[in-house]
Amino acid sequence: MTMGSATVVVPRNFRLLEELERGEKGIGDGTVSYGMDDGDDIFMRSWTGTIIGPLNSVHEGRIYQLKLLCDKDYPDKPPTVRFHSRINLTCVNPDTGLVEGKKFQMLSNWQREYTMEHILTQLKKEMAAPHNRKLVQEFVHALQNGGQPSRRPIDCKWNRTFWVWW
Repeated sequence: MTMGSATVVVPRNFRLLEELERGEKGIGDGTVSYGMDDGDDIFMRSWTGTIIGPLNSVHEGRIYQLKLLCDKDYPDKPPTVRFHSRINLTCVNPDTGLVEGKKFQMLSNWQREYTMEHILTQLKKEMAAPHNRKLVQEFVHALQNGGQPSRRPIDCKWNRTFWVWW
């Protein structure tokens, strides 16, 4: 916000309250959403984001959950972003789910004006990008096995146990 020649810097907590309000109202077409993990966290650090995979990609119709951690330097520095759902993207560490700043331009070129909404919508665009659109996803491998499915639990490296058709 600019008033004359002076720039007004919105404090962190006010900025996060604005983002919370926007996240609760819903964003655009409803394929991206976010909100706080713990309403009692007065520092508003931990957030959950959801992305519904873009059309015409291997992600179409899939729901991806992410965690965004806003430390005390947010919004001057970007939040830590980690997928809790398994995903194969060039900017995501396959072992940890961490969105790597060096590989995701929005985090590497962070500007104070960016928001968690910007991150989530940009990640959705990244899913639909030509270099990511056709990447084989783990769930696709789980669905292909000679046509005879069986249920088998597998342990995900990201602290989740879930069932897949094998």
